[in-house]
Amino acid sequence: MLPPSLAAPRVSPELRAAIYHFAVFGSTGVASVYFGIWLANRGIGPDEIGILNAAPLIAMLLVNQLVGRIADRMPDWRGMIIVLSLIAGIAPIGLYFLSGFWGILLVWVMSVMPAFALVPVIDAATLRMTQRRGTEFSAVRAWGTVGFMVTTGLSGPLIAWLGDAAFVPIFVAFALLRALLSFQLPQFRAGERERKPSDRGARRLREVLKPWFLLSLLGIAILYATHGVIGAFGALLWHQQGIAEGLIGPLIATMAAAEAAMMFVWSRLKLKVSARHIVIFACLVAAFRWSAMAFSPPVWVLFGLQMLHSITFAMGYLGGIYFLSNWTSEDIAAEAQGFSYVLQQAMSVLVILGMGWLVAAYGPWAWLFVGAFALLGALCVFASLRLQPKSNHPLSSDQIAVADPTP
Repeated sequence: MLPPSLAAPRVSPELRAAIYHFAVFGSTGVASVYFGIWLANRGIGPDEIGILNAAPLIAMLLVNQLVGRIADRMPDWRGMIIVLSLIAGIAPIGLYFLSGFWGILLVWVMSVMPAFALVPVIDAATLRMTQRRGTEFSAVRAWGTVGFMVTTGLSGPLIAWLGDAAFVPIFVAFALLRALLSFQLPQFRAGERERKPSDRGARRLREVLKPWFLLSLLGIAILYATHGVIGAFGALLWHQQGIAEGLIGPLIATMAAAEAAMMFVWSRLKLKVSARHIVIFACLVAAFRWSAMAFSPPVWVLFGLQMLHSITFAMGYLGGIYFLSNWTSEDIAAEAQGFSYVLQQAMSVLVILGMGWLVAAYGPWAWLFVGAFALLGALCVFASLRLQPKSNHPLSSDQIAVADPTP
């Protein structure tokens, strides 16, 4: 038998998961910077851009719940992540051979749908693994944001230098890299028998599908959906505003940097408020952020608004994922996260399709509707807190610091 020093893996499970997160969101960053502009350069209008961005989300609504259920029943979540990564890695090659709205639509759905479907699985798997090992989920997940930040910061200037034709090769390269790195992921359930966290949450999804619970998930979904507008229309609207293409990447990278910074320091904040109050705060800040965008502020103001991503997305995301973890058991980790993600994508479809029409009709003033939608998210979560019966508290976890999610 090997001594512990030789038997121990050279790379920790957390680092391997962090590397994969970097690749997952790095691929998203490339698309966020230039996909809308690339489509516009091919004569595709704002309404069709909205459809192209919404179509993968609609397709994912049909499969995501099944994906989570199968992933939970597999020996390890890793297997499902690899399968989805391979599909999402190979499909974008079709962009070299198909053109026009319908051709791009087909390839884009096959490229983005599996990439989106793997996100709730990798999130749930990483969160449960870090809880079991006593490490920080937010520090691992932050590297996904770093990947997004690096690719958005570099791909914008790189495509501006190399030209429009460089978008597809860069996007395909990152998709293939994500597929390759999925094979180095750890066994997320390793050590489950030796050290299993307290799991007093629901073991079946229907056990928690009460109005107060669903309202919280709806509010989280609304908050998430408002951020989808940045990826679909942010670069296009800034480009129309006269902002140089070379600055669009850094603008999106600033947003990612603020998000990563919040995730790295999250455990040190020791917030003594419930997860849902964190989500409400994030919604209110988001309402201000999106409303301010409507006035086409100068670049220096835009950089400041992008820094609010540390609150509107990072804090909202962490509050939401800990809320889910605290009320559900590991038996339905991917399924519960997938259910929440389905709601998020459904809201994203509504927002992106609506934003396509609103941008065509009102230009940048469409941001005001996004700000109002964020306020609606805050009201949903507030209603959840008011509607939850005092006797319906099988856990006390939603009442303690969200930095320490264990009940």
